[in-house]
Amino acid sequence: MSSFAGAPKLKGLDQDAPWVEKYRPKSLDDVAAHTEIIDTIRRLVDENKLPHLLLYGPPGTGKTSTILAVARQMYGASIGSMVLELNASDDRGIDVVRQQVVDFASTRTIFSNKFKLVILDECDAMTKDAQFALRRVIEKYTRNTRFCLICNYVSKIIPALQSRCTRFRFPPLDEEHVRSRLQHIVDTEKVQLGEGGMDALIRLGAGDMRRTLNILQSTSMASPTVSEESVYACTGNPRPSDIELCAYCLLNDEFALAFAKLSEMQTLKGLALVDIVQELHPWVFRMSMPPQVRIELVEKLADVEYRLAYGTSEKLQLGALVGAFAVAREQIVKAAT
Repeated sequence: MSSFAGAPKLKGLDQDAPWVEKYRPKSLDDVAAHTEIIDTIRRLVDENKLPHLLLYGPPGTGKTSTILAVARQMYGASIGSMVLELNASDDRGIDVVRQQVVDFASTRTIFSNKFKLVILDECDAMTKDAQFALRRVIEKYTRNTRFCLICNYVSKIIPALQSRCTRFRFPPLDEEHVRSRLQHIVDTEKVQLGEGGMDALIRLGAGDMRRTLNILQSTSMASPTVSEESVYACTGNPRPSDIELCAYCLLNDEFALAFAKLSEMQTLKGLALVDIVQELHPWVFRMSMPPQVRIELVEKLADVEYRLAYGTSEKLQLGALVGAFAVAREQIVKAAT
């Protein structure tokens, strides 16, 4: 959708909407986390001194929800004519900046003294030429338009744009905020929570509210009870017990036996090696080992994950993983003697 047009919502459809959209905060008061950022933005809105904004941080941390809540608070029913939202799905090359954005920003509303708002979501996907063109547009139409840039990686935004905006970083959500929001949705939707279900959702969501809600909805549709077992079965992630067994094999069994056991576990449980590597990473920091051994092991885990990302043979990389732990085991024994 190229613009946030404020289209009327059909009540019947709202019940069937994905929970991510159904429970998206409608006002700044509904945005539970990042209280310092929300308080600052609310004060700027109340005093009609909203600057150009740059909201950045990992996905699912409330960046888009926050600015849409701001837009609803400022414009109310006239949001359709006062806000232009461009997302990554739209073409946002230099032509769009020169035509669509300029056309919107250059016109003023007759019956309102409020400035317009242009929201550029996932603007780290914009070309450098488009960003340089946008720099001039922001400067030229500041009198009657404010720009809000939203991105995951602030390093991909040119310094000239960064300097024209007030930056706010949205870190991954705290466990307490995710837990309270999940509990509210579970109670509202009458979801049956099982043993370890909530903890599994929070663990797999990793501070991303969008991902957490999608997992919750998928699991509740696939299973009558949202338990740890059903959550891991729905997502296909390795269970903590599986990772514990992997770590035990890697640290105690001979190379050939450990390789055979992990290979068999992958086949029987349908586990991807990259998921095993990512889940082993926290385990390495919980194990007791000399710092130098830990450093080398983490470095080798990173190399395995990097090579897997480029499509190399899983069997070869499984050998590299088992070999890395075999070397680490020898170094631990050597350090102990």
